[in-house]
Amino acid sequence: MKKILVTGALGQIGSELVAKLRETYGTANVIGTDIKEMAGNTGPFEIVDVTDADRLFSVAKEHNVDTIMHLAALLSAKAEEIPKKAWDLNMGGLVNALEVARELDLKFFTPSSIGAFGPTTPKDNTPQETIQRPTTMYGVNKVAGELLCDYYYYRYGVDTRGVRYPGLISHVTPPGGGTTDYAVEIYYEAIKHKTYTSYIAENTYMDMMYMPDALNAIIQLMEADPSKLKHRNAFNISAISAAPEDFAKAIKKHIPEFSLQYDVDPGRQKIAESWPNSIDSSAATEEWGFKAAYDIDTMTKDMLEKLSVAK
Repeated sequence: MKKILVTGALGQIGSELVAKLRETYGTANVIGTDIKEMAGNTGPFEIVDVTDADRLFSVAKEHNVDTIMHLAALLSAKAEEIPKKAWDLNMGGLVNALEVARELDLKFFTPSSIGAFGPTTPKDNTPQETIQRPTTMYGVNKVAGELLCDYYYYRYGVDTRGVRYPGLISHVTPPGGGTTDYAVEIYYEAIKHKTYTSYIAENTYMDMMYMPDALNAIIQLMEADPSKLKHRNAFNISAISAAPEDFAKAIKKHIPEFSLQYDVDPGRQKIAESWPNSIDSSAATEEWGFKAAYDIDTMTKDMLEKLSVAK
């Protein structure tokens, strides 16, 4: 990668990825795009609605990029509120971005999610290749997106790559409408109020990952030798399998008076229960060397330190 265009640059992943890419490849070589201006932006930035195929193409061509990282999407909980809009944005934007990659011969990355799995998927140590019958619009989008990226690789030779992200935890960007947002909110509330009320029920396990690991995984995958990528798209990756009480236990090591309560949101709980308890990341490890640096304890220590400074 030498010059990279990032869609959804103001989102949970995008806002931190743009900074990471600029640090790695140079500020001038990373073009952020979103539907509104990036506050405090110090590098190339363009306002782009990814459902506008012509605008996306013209910006990519004007900046002479060699890679697109397509992140623009509505997340799981928000997508259930407005499923038709989620389909139009998530799938319309994806096919537009893939077409730009095809026409300009660009490398292409887009993330999938554990949301691509469903209630009939094996719950524990979920395999790389397994049944995928999600029951959410977000999940349907992700499965269709995985297949579409495979299609553009096999049909047109587009160098498509992607990972299935678990819930992502960050001290930089506030939650953006995902089912796993509680695992971010709990740290903010621990610092502010030393208590948190979880909308996800006790003993509900989901996979999670700290944002630094998530960003490194993108760069590592995109720089990987393509001849070693057997799966190419939708690699399972994860670092932590945890329930709300596990986060509380880790936080109490630093804030002993912290308390956790529950007020379960039936909608988000239903989504959570349709997802795996833990997934198998061995294909990513074998094919491009994926390995997470943070577990729940090291992540918690870093989260609380960073949030305390920012308080």
